[in-house]
Amino acid sequence: MGAGSAVMVTVLPGVAAPVESHASGRVEQPSGTLSITVPAAVNLGSAFPGSSISRQIGEVRVSDRRGGQNAVWTAKVSASDFTTPGGGAARQISRNQLSYWSGQATSTMGPGTRVPGQATSAQAQSLSVPRTAFAKTSGNGNNTTAWQPTLIVAVPATAVGGTYTGTITHSVA
Repeated sequence: MGAGSAVMVTVLPGVAAPVESHASGRVEQPSGTLSITVPAAVNLGSAFPGSSISRQIGEVRVSDRRGGQNAVWTAKVSASDFTTPGGGAARQISRNQLSYWSGQATSTMGPGTRVPGQATSAQAQSLSVPRTAFAKTSGNGNNTTAWQPTLIVAVPATAVGGTYTGTITHSVA
């Protein structure tokens, strides 16, 4: 099961804009399910070509209502390239330029051991390939785990001004 967040960053030759707030809702899951919820949309703000921007992208939450013995799971994160209309290399920020770190759990309920994919900013990983965002490695029973991951976008020096959009996808199994 996977869920994507639309992410936007604006590359402008002017002053950086403030980050817009975003909200996400919480939905109770029926018993017997394993699900993940993510923010619907995130605006990271603005950055200059050749610089980077780093922002938390909102709460990601895994809800495990399977209740069985040794109910373990792994949440993965992946990304698309970010693009702005018009095409061409100067209008694309490759997923190779995106880095992610999950940080520690911001809330947990239920038994089990939770392990962040990247506990600190020093452990941030490129999203050139799918990465482990979080995992529950042991424990029985229903549980939830939430975290506030950070996305780092390294804007190429050759990037043209514009609003770049892409998708960050979280999945759990």
